[in-house]
Amino acid sequence: MSERHPIIAITGSSGAGTTSVTRTFENIFRREGVRAALVEGDSFHRYDRAEMKARQAEAERAGNGHFSHFGPENNLFAELEQLFRSYGECGQGRYRHYLHDADEAAPYQQPPGTFTPWQDLAPDTQLLFYEGLHGAVVTPEVDIARHPDLLIGVVPVINLEWIQKIWRDKSKRGYSTEAVTDTILRRMPDYVHYICPQFRHTHVNFQRVPMVDTSNPFIARDIPQPDESMVVIRFAKPKGIDFQYLLSMIHDSFMSRANTIVVPGGKMELAMQLIFTPFIWRMMERRERALGSL
Repeated sequence: MSERHPIIAITGSSGAGTTSVTRTFENIFRREGVRAALVEGDSFHRYDRAEMKARQAEAERAGNGHFSHFGPENNLFAELEQLFRSYGECGQGRYRHYLHDADEAAPYQQPPGTFTPWQDLAPDTQLLFYEGLHGAVVTPEVDIARHPDLLIGVVPVINLEWIQKIWRDKSKRGYSTEAVTDTILRRMPDYVHYICPQFRHTHVNFQRVPMVDTSNPFIARDIPQPDESMVVIRFAKPKGIDFQYLLSMIHDSFMSRANTIVVPGGKMELAMQLIFTPFIWRMMERRERALGSL
């Protein structure tokens, strides 16, 4: 953790909704005039799309049916931790982009599914913002979770997470339901061992719970709307959180435990704005004091 060079990390599984949370933070940064270095977790995968497919086929021929993007063998955990460590120490580090589709790839004149070359972060950023699968991973070799000043987990209930992933991969990436189902099953061991354990390290978790039937996510025709859900917000350390203020500002919200507030799904972005804007203020104030003391 660093007062001069703070780090915020959003962590969650594929289909969890971390990208939507990122848009909320981008709005906060823009409104508050914060210069943030934005880093996507997909850029720290070890292999590009073509090589990943080849290695997956090779793993399946060898009898490994659980080769996935969630595990350590297919990610650059050491390099991600080095980025966090370096940024916390001096506000610098190296990153790259993963080009998901043709629109992202066009400006770089590269095929989709490839990485851009590694490059240095801009020299004048005020904080590092990470969004991806592994912002709080801890293994015997790395401890990424110890570096961020603010760690946020995005964890829909599992059936909703699957519905969101199936819908996204079918509508935006052209996959069949069967192909997405195979991916979910293949990732399950790594999901249990490397995704779920992260949420014991997060400072705040957001879990969307649908209020409609999601019993069989594999036949769902659409994603439950925000107004058809509630969001459970759990604080690991609730000291300093003004729950009474949040309850007064967010209609139909309530406390379910001493460290947990439940809000309507349609108010999730408002809740994030109310909760995290003061966090950003405090980070910037501490940063200015730390820089002023040099």
